[in-house]
Amino acid sequence: MSDKTEDIELRLLLEAIHKRYHYDFRGYSVASLKRRLTQARERFGCDTFSQLQDRVLHDPAVLPALLAYLTVQVSELFRDPAYFRAIREQVVPHLKTYPSLKVWVAGCSAGEEVYSLAILFREEGLDERTMFYGTDINPEALKRAEAGVYDLDRLPLFTENHRKAGGKSSLSDYYTAAYGGAVFDKSLRRRTVFSDHSLASDAVFAEVQLVSCRNVLIYFDRDLQDRAVGLFKDSLVRKGFLGLGAKESLRFSAHADAFAPFALDERIYQKQGDL
Repeated sequence: MSDKTEDIELRLLLEAIHKRYHYDFRGYSVASLKRRLTQARERFGCDTFSQLQDRVLHDPAVLPALLAYLTVQVSELFRDPAYFRAIREQVVPHLKTYPSLKVWVAGCSAGEEVYSLAILFREEGLDERTMFYGTDINPEALKRAEAGVYDLDRLPLFTENHRKAGGKSSLSDYYTAAYGGAVFDKSLRRRTVFSDHSLASDAVFAEVQLVSCRNVLIYFDRDLQDRAVGLFKDSLVRKGFLGLGAKESLRFSAHADAFAPFALDERIYQKQGDL
């Protein structure tokens, strides 16, 4: 099969998913999608994307498994510790001036970043005045986030990340080991809402002081990146903060003028006061 034919089939598959299930992946990076959907195609025993499309349209049970390929579920507690240290040391002093706070973690996957920020905010005395919103389009990931249970073999890495991020307590204070997993304290999500939200198709989520959307934009094409950053801009209060992933930048964004670098090495930006 020619690459051109395969690309047509890929576009038709994405269109079918959108029309049948209202998940919109049409603005995602084609190269990245093709790699992951090729893996999915092999998993389902399909020789072509057209065969995979037939499975998706006629067997609803295929979609949840396919979403695991379409949405990259790779994260960890306090991933890139320098980012969280910058939040703690540079952003938190500004956030402490607000009587109440809202934090939006967009593309929250299985919740690791939400729990990281909840722990950090508790250590900084901000948890009682903060609402956290974790959003994703993958319902299975959101269920895992709600449960707050992670494999025990991930705990050494989580613990080391927490330490490097300037943790002021032991990470073990926030979870209990049970049934082969680490169950994070329910009090961490007492002021947390996990919900479905698509950066590709949904509107502004809420008025917030901090948006953290890390390692998500790299999977979008330029137009969808601009749409997502536009949502963040419109959601943030004046002088609010936006945190991106280590390989992401606002340099070429249509909304670059709306933000000023705040902690550039850690990809943290501040919304301009007059926008």
